[in-house]
Amino acid sequence: MAVLTKIRSWGVWLIVIILLALLAFVLGDALNSGSSYFNKQRQIIGEIDGESIDYFKDFEPMVNQLTDYYKIQNNTNELGEDAAMQIRASVWDMILNDQLLGAQAEKMGLTVSKDELNEYLIGYKIHPIIQQSRLFADENGRFSIANLQQFLQAIEQSEGNAEAQQQMQQYTNFWIFVQSRIKASVLQEKLQTLIGKSLTANKLDAQHSFDIAKTSVDVNYFVQPYFTYPDSLLKVSNQEIRDYYSKHKNEYKTDELRSMDYVVFEVKPSAEDYQKVQSEMDTLAAQFRATDDAKVFVNRNSEVRFSDIPFTETTVPEEYKDFAFSNPVGSVTDPIFSNNTHTMARIVENNIISSDSVRLSYIAVTPAHVGRADSLLAVINKGGDFAALAAQYSDDAQTASKGGDIEWITYNMTGMDTTIMHNAFGGKVNDVFIKENSNATMIFKITDKTKPTRKVKLAFLQISVSPSNATVSQIFNEAKQFAAELKAADFSKKAEEKGYLVQNAIELPATSNNIANLTGTRKLVQWLFENKIGTVSDVHDCGNRNIVTVVTDVVKKGFRSVENVTPQIKVKLLQDKKAEAISKSIAEKLAGNTSIDALAATLGFEVKTANAVNFSSYQFGVAGFEPAVQGVATTLPTGKISNPIKGNAGVYVIETLNPQETAATFDKNIQIQQLNQQLNYSLPYLIIQDIRNKANITDNRLRFF
Repeated sequence: MAVLTKIRSWGVWLIVIILLALLAFVLGDALNSGSSYFNKQRQIIGEIDGESIDYFKDFEPMVNQLTDYYKIQNNTNELGEDAAMQIRASVWDMILNDQLLGAQAEKMGLTVSKDELNEYLIGYKIHPIIQQSRLFADENGRFSIANLQQFLQAIEQSEGNAEAQQQMQQYTNFWIFVQSRIKASVLQEKLQTLIGKSLTANKLDAQHSFDIAKTSVDVNYFVQPYFTYPDSLLKVSNQEIRDYYSKHKNEYKTDELRSMDYVVFEVKPSAEDYQKVQSEMDTLAAQFRATDDAKVFVNRNSEVRFSDIPFTETTVPEEYKDFAFSNPVGSVTDPIFSNNTHTMARIVENNIISSDSVRLSYIAVTPAHVGRADSLLAVINKGGDFAALAAQYSDDAQTASKGGDIEWITYNMTGMDTTIMHNAFGGKVNDVFIKENSNATMIFKITDKTKPTRKVKLAFLQISVSPSNATVSQIFNEAKQFAAELKAADFSKKAEEKGYLVQNAIELPATSNNIANLTGTRKLVQWLFENKIGTVSDVHDCGNRNIVTVVTDVVKKGFRSVENVTPQIKVKLLQDKKAEAISKSIAEKLAGNTSIDALAATLGFEVKTANAVNFSSYQFGVAGFEPAVQGVATTLPTGKISNPIKGNAGVYVIETLNPQETAATFDKNIQIQQLNQQLNYSLPYLIIQDIRNKANITDNRLRFF
């Protein structure tokens, strides 16, 4: 009873405690849910008409596929930052096109069935993407259906060690990417065909197209350029600028843009660095001349290792050609300094007479067929047919189909194993040798060699001058101090005091990968879009440059403000006013001159000639794109001087002569066909641009890279 009484006395407090506990539980659940939501949102690299693009599910896998496609197509395992950035940009465009065009195709009921896709992949109408791939080309560079089939079989089997599995994964990514691109291409072709068939030229279009190109004229003309009329003689009011902006506002639609001022601190060797390396080279040069083993010395001291591959007269560096083939073994050049590098050469071996190229065939035996190599070698040594054995037993399907032939190798071929090179160039035709590695045992046969030529082996001692750690630190600290002292208002003033050059980058889009001639600046661009006007950066490390920058302007996504575009509107309005003033001045002189030569002489201009001008011409002589002038030229009576014509570069006066009419006769069907071809050529671009312009696209790439 006492306990109950005590509980009742605490009733209000117990209710409060229970409510707080419940609230904490609810808030905790909400926060956890919110945290999951925000984490998920951070994975969204973009949105297209409300459809999210997940970085890890949608974007990154496609980047990996295109990367492997690029590596295989270009026969490389290396991928520079520029190529990586281009791949990411390409994937973004592909995803946009796939989703936007896919949505339109779905509305129209257009699809690509599995059977239809297979016809383009492995059927009777192999798609050009596959036919043009180097992976499926034969020895003559032509598409081989057999190579394609072997490739697909290899992917399906997917056997071997870890390295082989990795290569198969690369090939699998390659094939997934090819399939997706072919499907997208076929779908786009269907959409284009459907829309294209609904747009066609008619008889009137055909007749008009023929008529405007039927007659051409030569044109004598002179032009008074706009820049010859002083801006100071004309005024453009703020009201005129606002009126023009109101009428042409859609021309000033933009994505978000950022501008900045920046100072570059080049990370380059100091005078002390040059002196130190010069002293080091002097010491090494004396030792290089005296050493008994140039190969070992070079491998210990030079930035380039000794290569046992001899030079021919065509492959030896030009500056060493005379030295290499006219001196005895042991001869050494004096050091040469070029491009911040000291280099000297020593002849290690000369009077080498050997072939420049060797043709090889081989049989690959993987660990899965242990013991086969010895049996094959025994049969070959007894005179067995190497090509037939390769075709039957080699585990390299691509070369097996050619009797093991891997064609010609040369001394300067990169990536070739040195042991293979040594045996190939040191042996005779029909010699057989073996090379083993973790992937396979390879039995080689020399099938042919070119005529022997003279060669020489050189050892190069090479030492380059690069910034020392002390120099790098000194330059970084200088940039760091500059950044620490700065305020936005005195960025330029402080730079001028210190003698630094201030550069600027105007209206950069968020997709900028490099700034001006600077590379490795993507992180700097990300910083630029994360900060407000007046913010001064810390030091950005951009390769061999340190950069300090300040945000100077931000143009928000949407329509540029009238203030932002006033300078370019003013230029346009000034040009219109100049055209009017120049035209009036020329018109006054025109009444007193009966010939274009006399009028040009009065005004101090040169008469020029544009030949074979008609309404369909792409340009007006050397003057370039001047459609207004071309339009007048096609209607002006021969021998008559025109009134002043407002052109793009200035005000023109023209006179036509020598009309020429084509001998061709009008053919409605041919003209319609030509017009439709032009339309079909431009239609895909116009469709994609129109769909993109109408789509609601959110681009969050800046968050990720």
